[in-house]
Amino acid sequence: MRLKVIWSALRLVVLSVVVLGLGYNLLIVGIGQAAFSGQANGSLVKHHGHIVGSRLIGQQFTSARFFEGRPSATSPPYNASSSAASNYGPTNPALLKEIRTNLAAVLEENPGVKASQVPPDLVESSASGLDPDISPAAAYLQVPRVARVNHLPVATVRDLVAKHVSGRFIGLYGAPHVNVLELNLALLELAKH
Repeated sequence: MRLKVIWSALRLVVLSVVVLGLGYNLLIVGIGQAAFSGQANGSLVKHHGHIVGSRLIGQQFTSARFFEGRPSATSPPYNASSSAASNYGPTNPALLKEIRTNLAAVLEENPGVKASQVPPDLVESSASGLDPDISPAAAYLQVPRVARVNHLPVATVRDLVAKHVSGRFIGLYGAPHVNVLELNLALLELAKH
């Protein structure tokens, strides 16, 4: 009798592991791949057949010809394996120093811009340190520099930014934003012509 109960329990455990541990996971992965393949595979962005990044993770653009994203709180910048905020409080001297340093860089790269015109997302890192988006105001602030360096009319670059502004999720949640990687890829295509 005891052996029969143990054998039944063992079969139930094996069946549960196979159905719930393997079957359920395969079902969920299959649904993800079928219904949301782009998101399930990391929202990867391709340019001329090569993967150049993800829509979900920011990148560092150091050339003046490109739009720059938010500063990254990770070291090295935009390192997804060390994603974390700095956790500095608003009066922390280290945070204030970081903001001053970032502000000085933005002002140097964008002549004619006043400190009061710089949106916070160009001088403060995001909570994850990997934010791929900037506000429309941050993108428009960089238009004169990007247009000048790429030898493009300011109006053309401004129109490019306008085409890449994404609105609120279902019209309610979040804030309008611009994905920096997608904007810079569109800029590369525009600068070729």
